[in-house]
Amino acid sequence: MELAIRPPSQTTGKSPLPSKDALIHGAYWILVTGFFLYEKKYLIYKANLPFFFACVSGRIILLMVIAYLNLHYFLPRYLMKKRYWTYISSVFISLITYVVLQSLFDFYLYGYVVGPLYNSDMAAAISYNFFSGIWYLCLMLALKLSLDWYGQQLLIQRITVEKLNAEVDFLRAQVNPHFLFNILNNLYALTLKKSELAPDVVLKLSSMMEYMLYDSNEDKVLLDKELLYLHNYVELERLRFNGGARISLNTTLPASGQKIAPLLLLPVVENAFKHGLSKQTDDSWLKVDVRLDGSTLNAVVENSKPACPQRAGRGGIGLSNLCKRLDLLYPNRHNLEFENNADTYKVTLVIEL
Repeated sequence: MELAIRPPSQTTGKSPLPSKDALIHGAYWILVTGFFLYEKKYLIYKANLPFFFACVSGRIILLMVIAYLNLHYFLPRYLMKKRYWTYISSVFISLITYVVLQSLFDFYLYGYVVGPLYNSDMAAAISYNFFSGIWYLCLMLALKLSLDWYGQQLLIQRITVEKLNAEVDFLRAQVNPHFLFNILNNLYALTLKKSELAPDVVLKLSSMMEYMLYDSNEDKVLLDKELLYLHNYVELERLRFNGGARISLNTTLPASGQKIAPLLLLPVVENAFKHGLSKQTDDSWLKVDVRLDGSTLNAVVENSKPACPQRAGRGGIGLSNLCKRLDLLYPNRHNLEFENNADTYKVTLVIEL
């Protein structure tokens, strides 16, 4: 069994940083830069504007170097390959390099430019730069992991949708042979009897095949077309019974332009004919009531059934597929109930379109 899965959007070569991720990274560094600009603004008065910009830009550039060195080199080369000690050592060396360079600059700036040498504390500069470096490194790593997690969720969602679409296509394709199997058996029986009803059956079957070949391949069709298809099917079955069963189809459908997934109503009605009316010889009946209340479709199919239970056959494909399709197409937006009484069988289907 092969499933035709829709191909995902194509990618080329090594994927660069997605535009949305680039914007998020840019916003992060803008916020960090804004924080340092606010924190170091006193340098404009204590030193001068060039030293102020040198202090902020130098710190930002060094933080960006160790952050992206970690994200794009250490992580994929060491951590992802489970070389944990090598990864820890590499991150520690890059952090120490940042601390040394930044602390030397701070020692010079605060010792020789801002104030006298004795006011500059090298130990305090090292401590501040070490812990602030770890803080910003962890923030950048958390941002990276969050973006990767979000990307994975989108990918999983896309794969899930594609899988559901493939299964829906398969289930829809499985409905058609099941229907044809029953109808062709009916046509064969009429042909053996040389019945004059056979041409009418062929004409209606041709109209239904047009719907199945062209319209049912769409994800959704107009509810009017689906009900017309159901009407043709019921009339075709009515011809086969030739007045031997009481069959009624009532539809209340205001002009709404509502759409529905194709071939959802057929399995319920087809099941009523196959396991209800076809198993009875006397006083068989079928009532089909379909109405639309706003965007809610209500379909009730009730039929008579034999007094003696029949041996289970090979049927059941239609209703089984219907349950699966409803779960895939209308999750938490449908209700399908079966009521099996002594002499009647009733199916109620409610769908929020």
